[in-house]
Amino acid sequence: MKRLFYLVIPVLILASCSSNNNKQGKDADELAKLKKERSDIDVKIKKLEGNGSDSSKKATPVSIMDVQPTNFVATVNVQAQITSDDNVYATAQAGGTIKDIKVHVGDHVTKGQVLATLDAAAAQQQVESQAAQLAFSKTMYEKQQKLWAQNIGTEVQLLQAKANYESAQKQAGALIAQKDMYRIISPISGTVDQVNIKIGDVAAPGISGIRVVNGDKLKAEANLGENYLGKIHVGNSVTLVFPDLNDSMKTAVTYVAESVDPSSRAFIVQIKLNNVRKLHPNMSCIMKIANYESKNTIVVPVSVIQKTSTGEQVYVADGNKAKAVVVRTGSNSNGQVEVLSGLSAGDKVITAGFEDLDNGDPITTQQQ
Repeated sequence: MKRLFYLVIPVLILASCSSNNNKQGKDADELAKLKKERSDIDVKIKKLEGNGSDSSKKATPVSIMDVQPTNFVATVNVQAQITSDDNVYATAQAGGTIKDIKVHVGDHVTKGQVLATLDAAAAQQQVESQAAQLAFSKTMYEKQQKLWAQNIGTEVQLLQAKANYESAQKQAGALIAQKDMYRIISPISGTVDQVNIKIGDVAAPGISGIRVVNGDKLKAEANLGENYLGKIHVGNSVTLVFPDLNDSMKTAVTYVAESVDPSSRAFIVQIKLNNVRKLHPNMSCIMKIANYESKNTIVVPVSVIQKTSTGEQVYVADGNKAKAVVVRTGSNSNGQVEVLSGLSAGDKVITAGFEDLDNGDPITTQQQ
C-alpha cells in the first residue's frame, strides 16, 4: 500500500503542473488578442482625427470688410405730417342762409376780409329801427344842451337826455355786431384752400365754412412713443424726407412736448418750416432725428453680431482662418452698430458666410 501511495502522488503533481501551463498559455493568447484589437482601434481613431483636421477640412467661402473709424450718427425715424399754425375754417357766428360768396379757391385774403354773407334781413331791420331811435336821442340831447346853456331846464333833464342818447348808441352798436355775425370773415391772412359752402345752403356756427391757410407758418409734426422721452431735445439735427417729392431738407427740432398724451402714450415733436413754398399742409414726410453722434468709432452691420452665452462676438479673417472676437457694442441705427471694444482699424470682419463657422475654421475670403 505504501508503494502505491508513493506512485500516485508524483502522477498528481505532474497533472497539476500540466493544467497550470495550459491556463497560462490561454491568458497569453487572450492578452495578445486584446492588444491587437487596441492597436486597430488606435489606428482608426488617428485616421478619423486626420479626416477632421484643418489640413483636410474644406475652406468656407466668406465675404469680409475692412473696418475703419468713422463718424456714427444714430437717428430716430418716424412718420410725420406737415401742418400749419394758420390753417383754419372761417364760419359764420350765426345760423342763416348763404346769400353771397365773395372768394374762390386760390384767392389771397387778408385778416378781417369778408368771405361770404348770410341773409340778415331781420337783423338789418333792427339796425335801421335803432338808427332812427339813435338819431332821435341825439337830437333831444343836443337840444337839452342848448337849453341848459341858456339856463333853461334842469340838470336832471340834461342828464336824462344824455343817458338816453348813450343807451341808444350802445344798442345800435350791439345790433350792428349782431348783424355782422351773418358774415363769414377771415380770421387770418392767407390763401383760400377750400370753399365748403354754396349759395342757398343753410350755414351754422362751426359746421361749414371756408378754409384759409397761411403757408408762411408751416411746421412738421410727429408723435413719438414715451420711451423716447428725454432722448429727443430742442436743437437736435433733423432730416425731413419727402418721398413723393423725391426731396429732403435738413433742419432742427424746435419744440418737444414735456407731457405724454394719456390715450396714445406719445408726445409731440415739432419743426418750424417758415416760408417753404414747395411744402403744403397735410403733406406726409419721414422725420429722421439725430439724437446720438460718436466720432472716430468702429461701425459694423448689426447682422454680423452674434449672441453667445459669454456675450457678443464677431468673426474676423485671421489669414486663412476664422477667428472669433468678443466685442462690446453701443448704439445702433439704420442697420449699423458702433463697436466700443474688441475691434481695431484694419480688422477684416466677416460679413457673409460666418453663420456656420467655428473658431479656427479655414476660410476663403472675398473683399466687399
